Amino acid sequence: MNDISKLEPLEVWQAFMELNAVPRPSKREDKVQEFAFRVGTSLGLNTEKDEVGNIKITKPASKGMEGSTPIVIQAHLDMVCQKNDGTDHDWDNDGISMFIEEGWVKAKGTTLGADNGIGVAFAIALLRSDKLAHPPVEVLFTSDEETGMTGALGLKKGWLKGKYLLNIDTEDDTELTIGCAGGIDVSSFLDLKRRNAPVEKPEMYEVCISGLSGGHSGMDIHLGLGNANVLLARVLRELEKEACAMLVDFDGGNLRNAIPREARAKLVMGREHSQLLFSTLVKIRSEISNEHRVTDPYFKLDCTKIDEGALMVLDSEQQENIISALAGCPVGIIRMSPEVPGLVQTSNNVARVKIGMDKAEVLCLTRSSSNSEKMDCANRISRVLQMAGFKTSFSGNYPGWEPSPSGPLTDLMQTTYKDLFKMDPNVNACHAGLECGIIGERCPGMEMTSFGPNIRGAHSPDERVEIKSVNKSWIYFVEVLKRLQ
Repeated sequence: MNDISKLEPLEVWQAFMELNAVPRPSKREDKVQEFAFRVGTSLGLNTEKDEVGNIKITKPASKGMEGSTPIVIQAHLDMVCQKNDGTDHDWDNDGISMFIEEGWVKAKGTTLGADNGIGVAFAIALLRSDKLAHPPVEVLFTSDEETGMTGALGLKKGWLKGKYLLNIDTEDDTELTIGCAGGIDVSSFLDLKRRNAPVEKPEMYEVCISGLSGGHSGMDIHLGLGNANVLLARVLRELEKEACAMLVDFDGGNLRNAIPREARAKLVMGREHSQLLFSTLVKIRSEISNEHRVTDPYFKLDCTKIDEGALMVLDSEQQENIISALAGCPVGIIRMSPEVPGLVQTSNNVARVKIGMDKAEVLCLTRSSSNSEKMDCANRISRVLQMAGFKTSFSGNYPGWEPSPSGPLTDLMQTTYKDLFKMDPNVNACHAGLECGIIGERCPGMEMTSFGPNIRGAHSPDERVEIKSVNKSWIYFVEVLKRLQ
């Protein structure tokens, strides 16, 4: 079957197709907020929008469940916008082009938006249904989750009345998530010094890293995937040392919560050093390919001679300091949890590096289940970059979600899972940032659990969602709603 509209459950896939026809990049969510608002009003349900763009749609309980405890169903409207080189896609105007392949729904050259579009689709299907048994429901669609969680952070106390919250943003259908890491954005900037290239016969080259796997900087950080920004800094360090390369610019990565897959830099050198350039690249390409042969088998390191006017290069001391700071910046896993086996406790993603004509910027997202470790890591990054002259600021600090392994909601969801699928779910905490920690601060006493279908490659153009897992998760969702009292 190649027709997404005929997949089961029909109501979920229909909602997902409608959602994916609407552009919804983070911080530019007017169109998808209007779409969500229309869903509520078209059903005659009480629909509200707050000052930060969150949408709340209230649906009364189904017949016979009027006395049940009110619940909140929560998902975020925005998506990570990534595309492959050569893919023509306008994120502000184009919908997502989808297809089916070997039991998975994928997108053509872009992120799919299953994170968190499938959660949104579940909620819409519930709102539209007149057959499902459920308690009084508040559907909360939050804004701007992917680039700062500003929707959750702007949530007003008292706006939500529900006592339990189901967050549909977990990416493995065997898991129930009851805790997550907090995070902070680390932003560093530097004014640049330029000079004329001190060579008689300058040649310019573009060095490009591509083909890395990329992925979610929380959910996939434990996989040891290559970070294009840090790897390119390593390459530049060798070219600076072996071939006297002089840096013109650097452009790598995009979003803070996506492990960068591609990065490129322009270099100038004397013609007499060109052979050293290529011989050094052969050596470093072989080293990195071997180190990442399992995690990033399609890694590429290319070099192309380009014809451009005589551009000015970085001041030599500043160049050395910047490259050293980038190559030495903490990246990936910083510490594993000493209490929860297999859980990453603290990590950092060197997400975006841009060296323009006048300024350089380095943007990181630091995550941790420990607030003190999170701040320590952020301060370490700041000090490393400070030695190269960068000035650093912190923003978007959000709390983690403290696990609560037992409670009425968690117990019911575990029992329901075991009854339906004849196995115990994996009840855990994750390293990704979920909005539950923030919502919990604004709704004291609310018990929360996160679940969802199998999604792989989130935050990259390889993102995909498993068809049978969506159906499994929907069956589970429907049964949980029926049992909530």
